[in-house]
Amino acid sequence: MVKMASCGGSFKTITLLCLGSLLSSVTWYLIDEQSGLASHKPPAQRKSSPSVLCKGCRALIDDVLKRHSQKWEKNEENYRNFTSRLSSSCRGFEKAIITQANTPVGTKIVYEAESTKTLREHPFSNKTFDTCAVVGNGGILMDSGCGKMIDSTRFVMRCNLPPLNKEYSKDVGFRTDLVTANPSIFNEKYNSLSGRRRGAMERLQSYGKSLILLPAFSFAMNTQVSLRVAYTLEDFGSPSHAVFFNPDYLRNLSQFWNTNGLKSRRLSTGVMMASLALEVCSNVHLYGFWPFSNHPHGLYALTNHYYDDTKAKRWFHAMPVEFDLLLKLHSQGVLRLHLGRCLTDKS
Repeated sequence: MVKMASCGGSFKTITLLCLGSLLSSVTWYLIDEQSGLASHKPPAQRKSSPSVLCKGCRALIDDVLKRHSQKWEKNEENYRNFTSRLSSSCRGFEKAIITQANTPVGTKIVYEAESTKTLREHPFSNKTFDTCAVVGNGGILMDSGCGKMIDSTRFVMRCNLPPLNKEYSKDVGFRTDLVTANPSIFNEKYNSLSGRRRGAMERLQSYGKSLILLPAFSFAMNTQVSLRVAYTLEDFGSPSHAVFFNPDYLRNLSQFWNTNGLKSRRLSTGVMMASLALEVCSNVHLYGFWPFSNHPHGLYALTNHYYDDTKAKRWFHAMPVEFDLLLKLHSQGVLRLHLGRCLTDKS
């Protein structure tokens, strides 16, 4: 058991600052249907088909293109029905992020993945925003030209501290308002922040004034390094703030998707963020969500991420199943899943 008093007054300050920053900065710009997506135009330099397709990919991709080919329009009734069920099950407005407002100091919270341990939480205001862009890290973003469209939104969500620099800006943009951070990144690359922390701070600085969202209470082993991230941001005077996922919310979210056909050991960060966006945003656009090793347009080979080819832990996440469920929501007009190139006025 970890006692909330161990977080200290500085964490309380961080949490309250985070909530204020989140609520004041989230105003959305609705991406116009006609302003950018050419669904069937592959990158000009990669039109040739690969010599080898991933197993079963031809049939899968043909099915995806058939389901994705219709002009997308939001279906208000489907959106309301789905988000109503999601909100009643998960209460993301109130429980997604840990704060003093929804869990006073000393309150016990059960770890999401370890039911024998306990800790505390933080909420969203009961307000719906206009449009959210949730950016995954899939190789499908490479040569997509989506950076300008992503950056044109008023709020950008990213997953797991992806690299943002000039090399990738044309495809993924620069702006970040909220980015998730898997504690394993700090454990593996920055010695769990137990020694020098400047390298980690240099990476975090690339996200500007964003909120750094950590699953501090998913597993007991995540808690200390997540707290060190919060303290490091404070110690270096960073404009970024750390916020923590509420394990109760993640547990309810997992159960919700399980009842909707997603029976994975653990939800991917992408689905978590898409789910959160569906609760707090009227219009949700997804970029970089594609679980296969061949591009849907042109069938050329893709790396797993737009920045490297590190493979996902297939036993941990059910990525193709997640994608299929997101594609169904796209077809139903609940959210919009972008799979092609993004065109700008100057393209």
